[in-house]
Amino acid sequence: MADTKRWRRAPVWSICADMLQPSAAFLTKARPRAVALWLYSVAGLIVAMVVIGGITRLTESGLSITQWKPISGIIPPLNEVQWQAEFANYKRIPEYAAFNADMSLSGFKAIFFWEYLHRLWGRLIGIAFAVPLIWFAVRKRIPAGYGWRLSALLALGAFQGAIGWWMVASGLSVRTDVSHIRLAVHLLTALTILAGIIWTALDLSALHRNPLAAPARLAPIAIVALAVLFVQLVYGAFTAGLDAGYAFASWPLMGDGLFPADVPMVNPAWSNAVDNPIVVQFIHRWFAFAAAAGLVWLAIVATKAGSRAGFFVVGLVTLQIMLGIATLMTGVQIDVAVAHQGNAALLLIAAMFAAHAVGSARRVS
Repeated sequence: MADTKRWRRAPVWSICADMLQPSAAFLTKARPRAVALWLYSVAGLIVAMVVIGGITRLTESGLSITQWKPISGIIPPLNEVQWQAEFANYKRIPEYAAFNADMSLSGFKAIFFWEYLHRLWGRLIGIAFAVPLIWFAVRKRIPAGYGWRLSALLALGAFQGAIGWWMVASGLSVRTDVSHIRLAVHLLTALTILAGIIWTALDLSALHRNPLAAPARLAPIAIVALAVLFVQLVYGAFTAGLDAGYAFASWPLMGDGLFPADVPMVNPAWSNAVDNPIVVQFIHRWFAFAAAAGLVWLAIVATKAGSRAGFFVVGLVTLQIMLGIATLMTGVQIDVAVAHQGNAALLLIAAMFAAHAVGSARRVS
């Protein structure tokens, strides 16, 4: 009876607050769903960037812009004088003298386009991440505990721009192409940012569904599966950077055997696994099945945890192997090779969904 009288005397707002107490997180300004949707959209831009980067590499366009101008570089050449100046800069690097000495201005414009688009898209991603992040922060829409994570992703994205120039600079003086090691660092940094964005968006989506949800943690199976995928992605970057895909356009054999005879080796022996195009292609084509096994294992565990992401992992890893074989057998045909690289980004996203589902299930149990 006393409780009934207290409710009758209590203000309406107090009664509402008592009724909504289990969902008190919704009374704050934080909007985890809105932040998650924004992150998913940025992830889509990064996937497109991976595809554009693949085209830039396959068309040998990456060294067409020989200067790094983070601000003014957003404006392309606008007249004949400016185009001739850009072309003159390109003529000074070893790649031009070695491979493109007969290139016309129209040919230069074709390769300039892809490198310019690549850099422009990078700036777009930076704006698409930084501006909404500032807005969400000012409006206090970011849930507690996520500000540092989003700031770290922004900092890594800014650092990625510097890594991109560090990669390009490796091909402007002595080499006729960029360092395959720096290319791998550039690609893997982009994919790390993509993975971090997806994981954070999934945590925020879970928080939207349940205000008491804790961030997921990487389970041991997820660590193993993502580690073998990471190694395979590194060798994919090495294969691209060394043009190793052109070494043997056959599968499963490389020439007359699984590993070709009379392959020139260098010392120390371990460097062949990094710098020898034939060895790199061999590792990339066969380590794919170790990566696939780890991912299928993760997919099975995720399915048992009630996630449908496992089905996407199995489908995408199967497609990835098929595209890899097709890339070799077509002599690195550009559309097939680009599909192979783009699908790798989608496979990583599916793996993050599966890993998050397993990590969430372990936290609940």
